Amino acid sequence: MSRFREPRFLTSVAAPVQFPADVGAEVAFAGRSNAGKSSAINAITQRRGLARTSKTPGRTRLLNYFELAPTKRLVDLPGYGYASVPAAERGAWLPLLESLRTRESLKGLFVIVDARRGLTESDEGLIEWSPPGAHRLHVLLSKADKLNRNESAAVLRDTSTRLAGRGTVQLFSALRGIGVPEAQETLAAWLGLAPRR
Repeated sequence: MSRFREPRFLTSVAAPVQFPADVGAEVAFAGRSNAGKSSAINAITQRRGLARTSKTPGRTRLLNYFELAPTKRLVDLPGYGYASVPAAERGAWLPLLESLRTRESLKGLFVIVDARRGLTESDEGLIEWSPPGAHRLHVLLSKADKLNRNESAAVLRDTSTRLAGRGTVQLFSALRGIGVPEAQETLAAWLGLAPRR
């Protein structure tokens, strides 16, 4: 049984005026292009195809909202990094992201990082975007199934050191189910959903 019983697509946002009402709770998911963000969302919600996955970087061009329970939302942000997205389109995302950051309902940020790469400069920039104390931060080291035990321990230790108390981190693999329950419980807690019975 899914931790989130009826996840559904809510809306796509291209301008601040299109945001859902600023009530309830929402958690944003962000990551470098092809870091496995859509796969992570689908694994955590246990709804295949909720967030569209693609081998082409940068397919998420809007802020996509999904409702996990009444007034409880997940926000899928555009991928960043090497995606071949026109500069004008990337520039249009900035006002959206700034407006998102000021929303009372935004409770936290999941940053999906390819465990094989570790934290990049782009990831650090996003972490800086979410100021300490304003929102909770949780890093998913995705594709952890591609690493051996020593490599996994090293990237986990390095990421935790670099976060320097700004957030939490865990290993994750959508393919193998590594860390999925832990990520589900973190998301549910931030959204204020009742513990699993």
